[in-house]
Order: sequence, then C-alpha cells, then structure tokens
Amino acid sequence: MNAYTKPGDIEARSMALIGEELQDIRARRGTDTARSPLEEAIVRRVIHTTADFDFDENLLFTNHAADRALDLLRGGCTIITDTNMALAGINKTVLASFGGRAFCFMADEDIAQTARTRGVTRAEASVDKAAFLPPPLIYAVGNAPTALLRIAALRGSGGFSPDLVIAVPVGFVNVVEAKELCLGFDIPCIVARGRKGGSAVAAAIVNAMLYFREDRQQTGV
Repeated sequence: MNAYTKPGDIEARSMALIGEELQDIRARRGTDTARSPLEEAIVRRVIHTTADFDFDENLLFTNHAADRALDLLRGGCTIITDTNMALAGINKTVLASFGGRAFCFMADEDIAQTARTRGVTRAEASVDKAAFLPPPLIYAVGNAPTALLRIAALRGSGGFSPDLVIAVPVGFVNVVEAKELCLGFDIPCIVARGRKGGSAVAAAIVNAMLYFREDRQQTGV
C-alpha cells in the first residue's frame, strides 16, 4: 500500500486510478465515448465523488451543454441549487473569481409560505422565484424532480428558461420521468439518466466545470 497523505496527491492518484479503470471498462464494453475534454472531466469528477462507474454511461450532455457551461462561467453567471447540501459543495471562491454567485432558496421563509399557500413543493416555489433573476442562470437539481417538472411547465408557457439545466435528482418517484423530459429540452442539459444522482453529484458537476474553466484561464486559453 502506497502512502498518499497530501490532499493534492490523494486526488491526483484517485483520478489516475479512475482513468485506468475507465479505460478497462470501455475496452470491455467495446464503446468509444467520444466526449469533449470538459465532458470527460465532468464524468471523472462525478465518479470521483460517488465511486460509481455507471455514470460513465448514465451521464448525458445535450445541445452542447459543456461548451455552453464554459461560456456561462466565463461571463459570470448565477447558479441555483435545489438543496443547501449542493450549495455547500460548490466551490464558491472559484465561482466568484469569474463574477458568479450561487443560491439555494429552499430554506427561505417566503418559499415555505408560497409552498403552503399554493400547495406545491418548495422546489417548485424556488423555481418560480428563480424565474425573476436576471440571466445567465444555471439551475442545478440533485434532489427534487418537481423542480425539473416546474422548469418544464414554465418553459412551455414562456415564463422561464434557464441557460443550462443540471438534471441529476436521485430517487424513485418522478425521477426517471423528469430526467427524460429534460432530454427533450431545446436548451443545454446535463442529465444523469435513471435513478442515480444526488446533491453531491450536482455539486461535482458544477465544480468540474469551474476547475476546467479555471485551468483554461490560467493557461490563457
């Protein structure tokens, strides 16, 4: 057993192991993912977070979502999450360096009141609140499929259309259906197909995008 004690060394070794195992898995599967460098970085960070290699097949990118993410981060954007856990996991220091910011409305008193009055979930009420924010905006959903269903409803009525949706809720009720709905959006989406996902996955996707953008900035790209 090799001794890796420094955080940077541990992460670097973990990413190397992920790369080696992915190579073996893809060879056995006989498939070529043909992902962009950012898409690959996102997949690997999600696997790093979850130790679940199923995300290599389950994570889908629509309408050039990865390229769109870089454009949004470059210009400074707002990220809304559906849980405070996802919000806590996002590297807000790096996000702020690009002029961006992140919020979660789920614990706000006005959201609780709106949800009670209208008989809807807090996730739905949070989407309605986010609709009043100025663009550009990324909506990251790791827990509540009702947030995705509300985004779909508002888009259908012309009321709200995020610039990018991260659709990775985990669970059983409405989860698969909501994600499949996102795959039909004409806006960029990053979707974890199936039941798997979660707040940590949502944060990992955001951080992968942030770190990739940070590396490109540091290298002058």
